[in-house]
Amino acid sequence: MNLYSLLQKRLAETGKPVGVGLIGAGKFGSMFLAQAPRTRGLKVAAIADLKPARAEAALQAVGWPEELIESVHLTDDAFALIARDDIEVVIDATGHPPAGIRHALACAKNGKHIVMVNVEADVLAGPLLAETCRKAGVVYSMAYGDQPALVAEMVDWARACGLTVVAAGKGTKYLPEYHASTPETVWPYYGLTAEAAKAGGMNPQMFNSFLDGTKSAIEMAAIANATGLKPARGGLTFHPCGTDDLPHILRPRSDGGILEHKGQVEVISCVERDGRPVFKDLRWGVYVVFEAGEGKLGDYTAACFKQYGLVTDKSGRYAAMYKPFHLIGLELGVSVLSAALRREPTGATLGFAGDAVATAKRDLKAGEMLDGEGGYCVWGRLMPAADSLAAGALPIGLAHGVKLKRPVKAGQGVTYADVELADNDETWRIRREMEQRFQPAAAKAAE
Repeated sequence: MNLYSLLQKRLAETGKPVGVGLIGAGKFGSMFLAQAPRTRGLKVAAIADLKPARAEAALQAVGWPEELIESVHLTDDAFALIARDDIEVVIDATGHPPAGIRHALACAKNGKHIVMVNVEADVLAGPLLAETCRKAGVVYSMAYGDQPALVAEMVDWARACGLTVVAAGKGTKYLPEYHASTPETVWPYYGLTAEAAKAGGMNPQMFNSFLDGTKSAIEMAAIANATGLKPARGGLTFHPCGTDDLPHILRPRSDGGILEHKGQVEVISCVERDGRPVFKDLRWGVYVVFEAGEGKLGDYTAACFKQYGLVTDKSGRYAAMYKPFHLIGLELGVSVLSAALRREPTGATLGFAGDAVATAKRDLKAGEMLDGEGGYCVWGRLMPAADSLAAGALPIGLAHGVKLKRPVKAGQGVTYADVELADNDETWRIRREMEQRFQPAAAKAAE
């Protein structure tokens, strides 16, 4: 709660701003760039993008004056950015798993804190990356403003208050048919034409990953790995649920809810299965459901829930808190300053509890090339990590540019045995190292 005052104290005492390097000048990065000049004591020293002209265009689009743009080093070399002496904190906003893994390892080597907007990389190898950074004495952090960090914060809040977390997650728009969506079919679901989306610079594969369930699986796996909460064995339910119903629906089945177990990550839908809107939906927000506990202590806590107006289930023992919106890059400065000034992450991977695995959208033939997250071939399904390891499931982060060796039926999971993977591929090697290193923890989390 005192990040800004800590920043001003440092600036007054040293005259040195917090130097930031941004890798990837897309939407998330652009939203951070819109706020950075307005945060006294925060300085964007360099931006790396595959097309530096795109980074310059992003600066112009968010309103940076020309003299400020000229003060920032623009490059296509992310590793040169990471090595700069005037940068303390690196932000990876690429969304590209192999690149994110390389950037995190380079930050550890160069003594730079990293804020990993790249949830895809985090879910693919986050436990190993976080451990490597911790051993190097640098912070590896989730990105505040994105749902995983916000949910991790709410879970931490509940636990710090002595409350047992029953469920945590986010809202989205979901119907079962979305799992089969492709970049060709995505825009009508958003109420857009392909022409309007193209004019707005919207990437159909990226937006399709939000729609087909992949992004939800990735984000819930990240939350599980940061908090120790567990996915259900059947994956996400995307049950329709409004804010008034959170503690009623997101409680264990034994108490009349939908949860397989207490301590579950789950995504709720803002539309009913027939397409009607959910009353008081949480499409853009995040939530945590918690319980009062047992015995006299629990009775007293439950009474306080009622006295202070919390929405509860009928028993009065389950209650919820929620945040109706998330502002992604506009809030990212919180992570940057927390890493630099407190040396604390705003959420970080601690273990391997959840995984997002490739699942066939249609009947796939031997010889086909998988096209990854949001594409035509597969969508990402959430699984407990132990189940993923036992099945030899192919992570969604490795399901891009690889060839199928044998057919896979629609709805079936793709396995390592189904695809051709190069033994000398660095991303594949690091993923396998992570699996072997954290396999015991994954098995324990499933118990």
